Amino acid sequence: MIAQRAARIALRVSAALSAVAALTFISFRLIPINSTTVGFLYLVTVLLIARNGGLIESIAASFAATACFNFFFLPPIFKFTIADPQNWIALFAFLATAILVSKLSTTAQDQTKAALDRQTEMERLYALSRGILLIENDQSVSKQAARQIARAFDFAGVSLYDRATGEIHRAGKQDLLDWDDRLREVALQGSFLQDPATNTSVTAIRLGADPIGSLALRGNPLNDSALQSLSNLVAIALERSRAIEAANRADVARQSDQLKSTLLDAIAHEFKTPLTSIKAAATALLETSITANPSQKELVTIVDEEADRLGRLVTEAIQMARIEAGRVYLNRKLESAGEIIEHAIAGLQTAIGDRPIHVDISPSLPPVEADSELIELALRLVLDNALKYSPPGTAITIQARLTGNRLVLAVHNDGPGIPEAEQPRIFDKFYRAPRTSGNVPGTGMGLAIARDIVQAHQGQIWVESSPGQGVQFCISLPPSMQPQGLQEVMA
Repeated sequence: MIAQRAARIALRVSAALSAVAALTFISFRLIPINSTTVGFLYLVTVLLIARNGGLIESIAASFAATACFNFFFLPPIFKFTIADPQNWIALFAFLATAILVSKLSTTAQDQTKAALDRQTEMERLYALSRGILLIENDQSVSKQAARQIARAFDFAGVSLYDRATGEIHRAGKQDLLDWDDRLREVALQGSFLQDPATNTSVTAIRLGADPIGSLALRGNPLNDSALQSLSNLVAIALERSRAIEAANRADVARQSDQLKSTLLDAIAHEFKTPLTSIKAAATALLETSITANPSQKELVTIVDEEADRLGRLVTEAIQMARIEAGRVYLNRKLESAGEIIEHAIAGLQTAIGDRPIHVDISPSLPPVEADSELIELALRLVLDNALKYSPPGTAITIQARLTGNRLVLAVHNDGPGIPEAEQPRIFDKFYRAPRTSGNVPGTGMGLAIARDIVQAHQGQIWVESSPGQGVQFCISLPPSMQPQGLQEVMA
């Protein structure tokens, strides 16, 4: 590379000196011209050399023209001496003018070339940005981006490393296989590498402060601003692809949840008809003489009670399906804390059995404006969670108090407690603590549904727990919010 560049410079310098020699021969032998005109022609020649060549060629031509002007046209001729002192001034003025003109011409030429290069880079960056926007997401975005870069900038080789997937995508005539390790190193450290011998550079792709990949380019090097712009475009393309993928996954998950909710709603409604018949038959049997036998009456009573229980479970399943579908319908009316707690306990009487339930209701509590069925369902789910995760026979405490202007319902149990690291996740859908998921039945949906109900009421739900000191779930509701009546709220 260096030898070739030196050879090209030597060839251009020889051409510049040949032009000065040709002008000297023509002006001295073929067409005799006075010294003033010759000096002007030398100056024009140096200017043309500076415009079409470079600074080295023009300076060489300046000195050669000065020497020829002195030797052939200033007396005494054929000597590098000057008889008239004024000619010394003219000679040095000529030399200074020639060098200055050469410098200015070369500078202007370099600036023009730099401006053209910047314009070309901007055009290529614009074409690349349009190509990236048109990238199809059904194929690898990284692979398509590498192809777009190679095509837009005419690079001999392009390698794009995506740190998130660990994949390297290549484009161009050269594969750059020997640069894979350096690609990973640059992506890890966020550094920059350059190899002038192979005309290859590797830069990190950053999104904010963190590197998300790296890019290797072989070919004409880009300036720093163009390289940074190129890196930013690739980062935007990768992030856009990931955002679209995340949105697609979320849409698929939402459609799946809607499908499950629709099926659950349909199945729950189908259960309503046979349950209604079972309930009617059991009630009729209890009112007839058929149940005069104590054992028969006990059996029919069990059927009647379990039918009530199944009816409540089906109703809850319908409510759950609606909540999971993303819409909660609130039929607000004034309810007292005592009634909400009483109905929630009644709905879990079979599960409670002989467990002691302590209810502590502060006096003079204002009524809360809420959908009684949904709030009772949320409280039942929290109470059911306390029954499942506390030792059998231990007491459950339900407390209603006023904190500020908000009604707080608290359910406390003497369970083993919830580790602090798990507490932020217990309200997530389908989350179950690893240490208890195999021992306690459940789906991990109860607390998530309770959270959605409470949030639909513009309330809050949280957990307070320390190892060895039990668990307390708190539901906070504003005592008065909206006019009474049916209201639709997004869950």
